[in-house]
Amino acid sequence: MANKKYRAYILLRLSNVGKEWEVVERTKEIFSQDLVTYAVPVYGAWDIMVEVSYEQLNQLDNIVTKIREDEVLGDAIEETTTMVGARATYPWE
Repeated sequence: MANKKYRAYILLRLSNVGKEWEVVERTKEIFSQDLVTYAVPVYGAWDIMVEVSYEQLNQLDNIVTKIREDEVLGDAIEETTTMVGARATYPWE
């Protein structure tokens, strides 16, 4: 049986309007698709939603830290918040 994966969503608020797709592309460049499964600009209070799939909490911590510390992303992002799924539900069984 494969290891169960957890899912989290990192919401990003950008410092300046108009950088959404640049941030999405940079996110795709620095993370493998098995960790960051989806990133897209969204409407509302937040600018970008990043979906993360991980097996251990330290993997999520590493992703959030890397987003905040990356030179390109760090300059573009004003604030982040992370919503963590309560159960291992990815992929759905």
